[in-house]
Amino acid sequence: MISTQDISNIIGSNAVDNDGDKLGKVGQVYLDDQTGNPEWATISTGLFGTSETFVPLTDATVSSGTLRVPYEKAKVKDAPRVDADSGHLSPAEEEELYRYYGIGTGTAGYTDTDTTTGTAGFVDTDRDGTNRHGTVGHDTSGPTTDNAMTRSEEQLRVGTQQVEAGRARLRKYVVTENVTTTVPVSHEEVRIEREPITDANIGNALDGPAISEEEHEVVLHAERPVVAKEAVPVERVRLDTQTVTEQETVTETVRKEQIEADTDGITGTNGIADADRRR
Repeated sequence: MISTQDISNIIGSNAVDNDGDKLGKVGQVYLDDQTGNPEWATISTGLFGTSETFVPLTDATVSSGTLRVPYEKAKVKDAPRVDADSGHLSPAEEEELYRYYGIGTGTAGYTDTDTTTGTAGFVDTDRDGTNRHGTVGHDTSGPTTDNAMTRSEEQLRVGTQQVEAGRARLRKYVVTENVTTTVPVSHEEVRIEREPITDANIGNALDGPAISEEEHEVVLHAERPVVAKEAVPVERVRLDTQTVTEQETVTETVRKEQIEADTDGITGTNGIADADRRR
C-alpha cells in the first residue's frame, strides 16, 4: 500500500510491471479526493516518454526507489488516454480508468478548494491557504515545498581530455643513386730523344757493327681508377614529441530556468523585475 510518505520517493522514480519489466518514469501522483491517500500515478510511456499513462496505486508497492504495479506492461500501455495536464480527474475519466483496471471507484485529482464537493488533489488546500503539510505554498507539479522556488541553470564546464591523435614511425630503407667524382690518373707515353755524337758518347756510338738492324723496346705504364665501397655511419635519427598549445573555441547549448510572477492584476508587487511584469 502506497502512503503519503512514499510520494516523494515515487515521483521521478522508475516504474516496473508485475514481471519487473520497466514501464517508464513516474511523473505525477494523484490523491483520492475523500481520503487524501495516493490513488493514481502517471507513467511516461511511448517513444522517449512522450505520453503519460494512468495506473492505480491500490496494490502497488515501492522498494529501493522503484514503483511496482500489479499489471502487465501491455495492460498499462493500452490504458485509456486521459489528459494529465488538467491537474484533476473528472468522475467520468476516473470511472473509465477504474473500469479498465477492474477495481473500485473514487474521485482523485490535484487540487480543489470547492468544499461543497469535498474533492482534493495532490495537496489539499484549506480556505486559509495552508495545505495539510503545514506549509503555505506547494509545487503544483510534484511534492510540497516551502514558500520559495529554486531557479537553476546549466553551466558550461570545459576541460581537456588526452586522446590519441595519430602515430609517427621511423622507417629505414635503401635507395640507389649515381655518384660522379673526378680522380687524377697518369700514364706513360713514348718520347724520342736525339743527342749529337760527342766525345762523351763516341764510344757507345761506335760499339757494334757499322751498319745493322736493331730493335729497342720500352714498357709503357698507365694508372686506371679503382672503385671500392665502404659503409660508414653518418648520423643518428630518433623520434621525439613536443607539446604545442593552441586555442580552440567550444560552443555548446546550456539551459537555465527563468521565474516570472503572475500577479492576476494585483498592484504593489514590489521586488518583481520590470521584465517579469511585462511578461
